[in-house]
Amino acid sequence: MRIPRIYCPVDLSLNTPVKLDDNAAHYLGKVLRMTAGRPLIVFNGQGGEYSGVITDVAKKYIEVTLNSYDDNDRESRLSIELAVGLSRGERWDLVLQKATELGVTRIVPLVTERTEVKLKGERLEKKWQHWQQITISACEQCQRNRLPELAPLTQLSDYLARSDAEQKFVLHHRDHQALPKALTPSSVALLIGPEGGLSEDEIVTARNAGFNPLTLGPRVMRTETAPLAAISVLQYQWGDFAS
Repeated sequence: MRIPRIYCPVDLSLNTPVKLDDNAAHYLGKVLRMTAGRPLIVFNGQGGEYSGVITDVAKKYIEVTLNSYDDNDRESRLSIELAVGLSRGERWDLVLQKATELGVTRIVPLVTERTEVKLKGERLEKKWQHWQQITISACEQCQRNRLPELAPLTQLSDYLARSDAEQKFVLHHRDHQALPKALTPSSVALLIGPEGGLSEDEIVTARNAGFNPLTLGPRVMRTETAPLAAISVLQYQWGDFAS
């Protein structure tokens, strides 16, 4: 039987009872119907994970006692910053979930010329909390012990002025430049547009800011497909699967 993994953003230590919050209590107690004595894995996003046992199940909390620690981080050797134009609904949620599973270090939602989603104020805050929960759930599922950083919604011009990755790429289908194989960077920034892609002016501005063009073949990919394909290529070339 698979042992559930739960994110708990507090200081963790061995042999000290930890109370999980309402959401975790509902999921474990109501959905999975777990009871005292069941094993559980807990991580707080700072690296490593704890194995423990449920010691108390209440209506609004579940208490766990941690009895061993594993320092396995399961992080890629390559730090990947994904900066991608905000897209609508399920497409954006899919990008967040799968990018987390594929091991990105930082995700930057961007406002570009062709971004159709308009968010601000309380609505933006609620959306950001929803996005954060998607990355947490993805880490629980894929066994990552560190959460990717989720940046605030950012204007493209502000992002271009601040990105400091060792290698920077702007992905678009108007060029024919493949990934350079001679490089061995430790950090990469990957810039991708929303539905409709980046405008010609935005691509020129990105290139002037040090972003090299990158193309993944002759076909035009959807905004939710392109990031996942590009991240997979980067991990294969320089990250998880690099020799």
